[in-house]
Amino acid sequence: MANVEESPKKDRQSDRIPEPKSNQGESKILADKLPLKAIEVPSKLGAKPTGLIVGLHGWGSNAQDLASIAPSFNLPDYQMFFPDAPIDHPRVPGGKMWYDLDRPDPQGLAKSQQLLKEFLSQLPNLTGVPLDRIVLLGFSQGGAMTLDVGLSLPLASLIALSGYLHPIDRAPSNSIAPILIVHGRQDRVVPLNMAQDAKTRLTALGAKVTYAEFDMGHEVSQLAIERVREFIILKH
Repeated sequence: MANVEESPKKDRQSDRIPEPKSNQGESKILADKLPLKAIEVPSKLGAKPTGLIVGLHGWGSNAQDLASIAPSFNLPDYQMFFPDAPIDHPRVPGGKMWYDLDRPDPQGLAKSQQLLKEFLSQLPNLTGVPLDRIVLLGFSQGGAMTLDVGLSLPLASLIALSGYLHPIDRAPSNSIAPILIVHGRQDRVVPLNMAQDAKTRLTALGAKVTYAEFDMGHEVSQLAIERVREFIILKH
């Protein structure tokens, strides 16, 4: 795996936008029934949501970090879930990871893949929203998990922010959901060429990839958030 490091302090997902007020107080109890601990942000409309957005944080971060930018997406008709990765980070207090980047961790990756698939597969029964109305979004290592697990499921779309692509042994047997890749030209954590490589490899698999670069580092800028919002509205 690529040697990618994300600090929830130095390289926060939200370090170019103001911190919005948390919606945790409005959360329902559905997240308690899922195989991964998660923050749930309900639809603002109260009725059945248009769709679901599942957001995956990066290495050494946690669900709270990514959930803090949920209001900035300005998608009030969507219900959102932000799961914590299942593995504690060895050096960041309160930090989580989907697998270890300091050493080969095939068991950790396999565990996270399985738990994330179970998490996504249980959402339709709990929410009434089918898989083909679920957007899977991830930042950095979470973006890699999005492109990994998401390729094998009939989801609405996949969004990788400052992410990268794991090695792919074989093309998925199912049709691939539309993909958005957003990356910073000044990203020193996950170099730009890794995003460009992901675009090339996914396109070769037959995926429909929308690609966007911005003048930013390893982060989710306001411009990136606006691009995500446009993509979701256009594809749904």
